[in-house]
Amino acid sequence: MVPMQTTSLTFQSSILVRATPEQVYALVSDVTRTGEWSPVCAECWWDPGQGPEVGAIFTGRNVTPDRTWQTRSEIVVADPGREFAWSVGPGVVRWGYLMKSADAGTELTETWELPAAGQEFFHERFGSEAPGEMAAREQAAREGIPTTLASIARILEG
Repeated sequence: MVPMQTTSLTFQSSILVRATPEQVYALVSDVTRTGEWSPVCAECWWDPGQGPEVGAIFTGRNVTPDRTWQTRSEIVVADPGREFAWSVGPGVVRWGYLMKSADAGTELTETWELPAAGQEFFHERFGSEAPGEMAAREQAAREGIPTTLASIARILEG
């Protein structure tokens, strides 16, 4: 058996966006637009009657050259102009956006975390292949987050 890591795997990156924190939040909290900026998530939709508030649930459809799959996520932070975050699974992976006012607009940070509970899920699902699967997810975040942030900036800045 492969020993399980006890600390979260994390990655984050930031970009300066020429828009207000409120404008940035309005865009990133509209999960139905995620396909416009994500290199993996092609589309998202809210459960009926749901929206960008804590506890709301949405489904995402992800597409890579190797596979297509859906995820269910729960909003865990909905703080307009400051932070928007969701938990996939829930509890498996946490994604989020942090907004901080800056001189020329907003410093937008995208975060990714594979917590201990998520690592346990990967070990249960993939067994001895779990470390490779988790490393692939971490690499995808490292490559995808800067691409996502640049796309969000392009959308907001016109």
